[in-house]
Amino acid sequence: MIKLLAIGLVGCCIIKADCQNLTLDSCRNMALRHNKGARISQESLLAAQEMRKAAFTQFLPSFNAAGTYLYNSKNLSVLGEDKVLPVGSLTQDGKFTYTLDDIVTIDYMGQKVPVNSQGMPTTDPKEFIPKHVAYLPKDELTFDMQNVFVAGIGFTQPIFMGGKILALYKLAKATEDIAALTATNGDIGVMIEVDEAYWRVVSLQKKVELAKEYNELLKTTYSNVKAMFDEGVATNSDLLKVQVKLNESEMSLTKAENGLSLSKMLLNQICGMSSNEDYTLDDAIDDRSNNLVKIDNIKQEINNRPEALMLEQSVNIARTQVDIARSRFLPNIVANGSYVLSNPNLFNGFDKSFNGMFTVGIGVTVPIFHFGDRIHTFRAAKHQLQIAELTRDEALEKLELQANMKQNSRNEAVKQSTMANNNMLHAEENLRTAQLGFDEGVISTSDLMQAQTAWVSAKSEVIDAKINLILTDLYLNQSLGRVQVPQIDREEK
Repeated sequence: MIKLLAIGLVGCCIIKADCQNLTLDSCRNMALRHNKGARISQESLLAAQEMRKAAFTQFLPSFNAAGTYLYNSKNLSVLGEDKVLPVGSLTQDGKFTYTLDDIVTIDYMGQKVPVNSQGMPTTDPKEFIPKHVAYLPKDELTFDMQNVFVAGIGFTQPIFMGGKILALYKLAKATEDIAALTATNGDIGVMIEVDEAYWRVVSLQKKVELAKEYNELLKTTYSNVKAMFDEGVATNSDLLKVQVKLNESEMSLTKAENGLSLSKMLLNQICGMSSNEDYTLDDAIDDRSNNLVKIDNIKQEINNRPEALMLEQSVNIARTQVDIARSRFLPNIVANGSYVLSNPNLFNGFDKSFNGMFTVGIGVTVPIFHFGDRIHTFRAAKHQLQIAELTRDEALEKLELQANMKQNSRNEAVKQSTMANNNMLHAEENLRTAQLGFDEGVISTSDLMQAQTAWVSAKSEVIDAKINLILTDLYLNQSLGRVQVPQIDREEK
């Protein structure tokens, strides 16, 4: 059984030797590709970009084509019945009149005078009887309108819309910028989550190594005390004390290994790997903890944070809403043109053929009065602008306060790391002295194990202090807007 167990352990070591080595940057890249929230933010950004492009098209002319077919049950007739029109003459100024040659007359007292329908002389032009008439038959003035085809194509070009189109384009551009900043902020959140999980795994890796080292140290101590017990220079109580400590260290090692396994599973989930995938991490915490952030001007640097930039874009959107409200007071000018084609031919006696014409024009709409609707809307937009500006200023103050708090936490972590390093140096010296004293027989087993416990505790505190320093430095970078999102292929698997 022992041989089989040994073979199994060797096999596990061989398998682990083949596992991949991951760095913090590779974990970040995998998490950014895997995270659904980041992908949703990217899709939102793409949608906002398309809306901005759509807003730009409002500067350009729009073209439309239309066609209609109508079936009418009756034809169009200009006359209700046959008509006759009197025939007269035109004066020099182009007016219609009757001459004596155009109307029925009789000789009366040696002159020709007009007569009415009763044959009596008359001077009323309405009673004159024309000699000649034009005959207008109803059938000739009836047009075939049963099948009507109408088609046309036209364009509309905005010339001046009171600045509304430009304001709407700026609004779409600001919305796109906010979507981009939201995506960036989401990516930064993913990176912070990855860093926390990554350094948690590194911390537990270090503590597992420390637990193994402590366990080996206790095994050596147990072996020495056992030899002393066999020679009669140590008591059974001393041997039992070491055995208890050894059992405790083995339990601590088991807990540390279980914690490491769970932490790796969490990192796997964040990075989109299978839960049982194993790997090794770049655990150079000394290099990371020695490379600290240098701050020049907190108030200036927080303006680079995505949150601060989004607040500024919110102010720009509110300002654009004021411009849109102002545009309602100004006239709108558009140019339009069209070509209309019809059958029956409206330009040639309604014959059954296609013909059309061009039209070009300019339209102007001037707002005059609407019971104060526009002025109230304009004032409301200005109040919303004031709200956006005040909200931005208040949020920037809080961001500055947060950055100062993160700076204080980082400074505390620096001091804590320095103290932990000093404590570890003292604990190592104390352990070395205790081990020499134990070997010389002047230090008891309890004192040696106490020194060993103090050394393990000090070294664990060093690991915690370095990890805490790395994380507080990361949070400070985040509060200053210095966390940069890498450019990666989101579709890469």
